[in-house]
Amino acid sequence: MSIEFLDPTHEDSAGEFLAADRLETILGTTVGIISNNKKGTLPFFDAFEKELLETYGVSKVVRRIKSNYSAPADSHIVEEIAEWDAVISGVGD
Repeated sequence: MSIEFLDPTHEDSAGEFLAADRLETILGTTVGIISNNKKGTLPFFDAFEKELLETYGVSKVVRRIKSNYSAPADSHIVEEIAEWDAVISGVGD
């Protein structure tokens, strides 16, 4: 009997990337939240959005939901990221 191992990664190659510069503050920024839309994400991100706005002074929260929870974010969502100061990508079950 043999065991077959499968590679679960989506990309052919992860490649190298540079991390974005850190924000000095999130006060007055626009924060994007990308959700996989699995169970439990909606109430969590509702509370998280409220905290960002009321406690941390974020001026705007943009929320987007991926069309497929197990795939990378849709291209139209990725294009929007350039308009945001910070992005949070979350998963839930």
